Amino acid sequence: MRRGGLIRAAATTAVVAGTATAVSGGMRSRRDAKDQQAAEAAAYEQEQQQAQMDAAAQQAVAAQQAAAPVAAPVAAAPAAGGDLMAQLQQLADLHTQGILSDDEFAAGKAKLLG
Repeated sequence: MRRGGLIRAAATTAVVAGTATAVSGGMRSRRDAKDQQAAEAAAYEQEQQQAQMDAAAQQAVAAQQAAAPVAAPVAAAPAAGGDLMAQLQQLADLHTQGILSDDEFAAGKAKLLG
């Protein structure tokens, strides 16, 4: 009778251990799925926020470009030597800042230099 009891106890232990392992694995799978879903939701939300920030930055740049002052036309008559250098420097600064295009810069320089 002892052998039957030991075999039965061993079988019961195996069933309990197998069931516990299966339940534990199932719980882990559900927890992992929830974690994955939460990570995907967070990534999506971050992408949406980045898209909103990009759109706002583009609108700000567009508004700044629209509000940028138009460069004053350069005087046709060259002034005194010191003034000429100052005007050339101002023209170069406007070109460097991107306010004047290459063509506008060349035309202004040509007017100043005669």
